Amino acid sequence: MWTQSLDTLGSLPLTALVAAIPIVVFLACMMLFKLTGLKSGLIALVVQILVALLAFRMPVSAAAGAGLLGLLTALWPIAYIIVMAVWLYRLSVRSGRFDVIRSSIASVSADQRVQVLLIAFAFGAFLEGVAGFGVPIAICAALLVQLGFPPVRAAVLCLVANVAAGAYGAIGVPVLVGAQVTGMEAQDLSRALVLLLQPLTFLVPFLLVWMVDGVRGLRETWLPALVSSAVFCAVQGGLLWFMGPELADLAAGLLAMVALFAVCHVWSPKRVSRAPEAPEAAEEKHPLGEVVRAWSPFYILTAVMLLWSVPAVQALFTKGALSFTTFKVPMPGLTGHVTTAAGTVVNATWTFSILGATGTAILIAVLITFLTTPQLHARELGEELAGALKALGPAILLIAVILVLANIANYSGGSTAMGTALAAAGPIFPLFAPIIGWIGVFLTGSVVNNNTLFAPLQVATAEGIGATPSLLVGTNTAGGTTAKVISPQSIAIAAGAVGLNGREAEIMHGSILYSLGMLVVTCVWTFALAMFF
Repeated sequence: MWTQSLDTLGSLPLTALVAAIPIVVFLACMMLFKLTGLKSGLIALVVQILVALLAFRMPVSAAAGAGLLGLLTALWPIAYIIVMAVWLYRLSVRSGRFDVIRSSIASVSADQRVQVLLIAFAFGAFLEGVAGFGVPIAICAALLVQLGFPPVRAAVLCLVANVAAGAYGAIGVPVLVGAQVTGMEAQDLSRALVLLLQPLTFLVPFLLVWMVDGVRGLRETWLPALVSSAVFCAVQGGLLWFMGPELADLAAGLLAMVALFAVCHVWSPKRVSRAPEAPEAAEEKHPLGEVVRAWSPFYILTAVMLLWSVPAVQALFTKGALSFTTFKVPMPGLTGHVTTAAGTVVNATWTFSILGATGTAILIAVLITFLTTPQLHARELGEELAGALKALGPAILLIAVILVLANIANYSGGSTAMGTALAAAGPIFPLFAPIIGWIGVFLTGSVVNNNTLFAPLQVATAEGIGATPSLLVGTNTAGGTTAKVISPQSIAIAAGAVGLNGREAEIMHGSILYSLGMLVVTCVWTFALAMFF
């Protein structure tokens, strides 16, 4: 039995700095040396293994078990979800229905500043609420490229837009998990997030317009930005405050789209802004029924995902009649062989749920879409799956490398050492609390995993310094949301969706300042709130 130690070097700050070396190496490889994401990830992984074995004295068997868990998790459920979502999108393109979708968007507005609000912000939030796990980034980035946005810009815009919705993805799972692992009420955490994130969320549409067309864009299209922002925040904030996180993204994204449709029906910009390389806006008008049918893959996806999120349905796969389709595999070298620094024996399990997986719900949406689309044939169904696998292969490989790295960092005690070192700041800890969440999501690519990893630490620190626990768990979630902008997992998904495999550094370079800027705003705002709550 091996027990983690957070100060193996005799100094917690020094141990935390050593634990951070793999992250620094990864960023340096991407930003300074312009290496591909995969090369950067592999180099950082080697460094992480050395840090775990030499600095944290992690047994080779435990490191191997942690790496295996990361690899398996990357394949199932993450890769499964992403491939199914992109397959659904590619079928929409192959059937010709996407041409109708593109025309319907262009009929709302040919202006790319409005289109980014409609697709990256509103529709992206809707998809985040339905599925999460990178699905909105993959689909919306591909949609923007089809509408004429340059691939790098499309990817960065979707990553930044996801900040408004990332905390409540997949029917509010990050908040529900954060409440579960800390024993607090989900409603308390939801209300803390209203205070923490709504000011930043309100600014996101204006930031997106500025990214597309600068100050001139804000001056010319402030009205749709304001309307979409106000409607989105009112709906999302209201649901979080009075009902909880489950519908916060889905309803807010849907009503923001409706609001943009209404605004553009009575208003249009004096100057239409389009990138030079963008195709001419489609002028063909389609009957309402044809437009409804064209968007049907996403209606179907929403319906199936909502069905899969019903607790009674989930119970079927975990302990009901269909529980035989779910397998839990203990990880060798970890389960029963590692004790955390807090004294808890590790029970690391990989869950292989065949029917209950989110990817299976998307697969069912794919099959229903195929059966209800006469333009598609069985041969094309297989060809588009093969195309999705080929396009996403490098991205999936990068995700696997990063999750292997993240799991070794977590189970060696390195991630906890970094968080504990920041928690030692005492009364000024709320200023740094979001950074812990940022580290968690940068490593794992998931706000859910981040809250599982660090939310208990935030509660313990809050009790020690007299802060409100829900506020610090909320800021762990908020800080993590800003990290999704440059999480290697998110960037890999975006790169695969827009055909930029091997060019992840360009996306990282275009998005890192936005992530860090929003993190700074979150840190300062958290510190201000902590003085009053």
